[in-house]
Amino acid sequence: MAGRQKEKEVPDEVHQNQILRELYLKELRTQKLYTQYHVNPLRKVHTITRKPMSWHDNLEEPADDKFLNLIHHAAQGPRKKYPETQTESQEIGWYSEPLVNPERDDYRLNHFRVYNDITLYKAKMWSLGEDDRHK
Repeated sequence: MAGRQKEKEVPDEVHQNQILRELYLKELRTQKLYTQYHVNPLRKVHTITRKPMSWHDNLEEPADDKFLNLIHHAAQGPRKKYPETQTESQEIGWYSEPLVNPERDDYRLNHFRVYNDITLYKAKMWSLGEDDRHK
């Protein structure tokens, strides 16, 4: 195998010119000249922030009412946007009004802290620093 190496023939100028011509014509066939440019819709667009001190960026522009209405609608809460819940998790807390009228005089629902003589005494002792709470 090592003994059967062929000598590489050096192509003459005519063959080299023919190879280059074919390569050139193939490149011309595949090239396309673009004169109109547009944004690729499949590529994400990265926005560049404006310069705050630039005069041409700070010109007053008319407000777009449709866009402002859309933004204000999106900022509303779900109870103002929809008449009923849209998801299962919205059902919890959708009706936030209390079911029972919170009367402060009804002792069945309101268990306030009541101070008697002994509870006032112990509360005062604890506030002064006596630490016998756990005895």
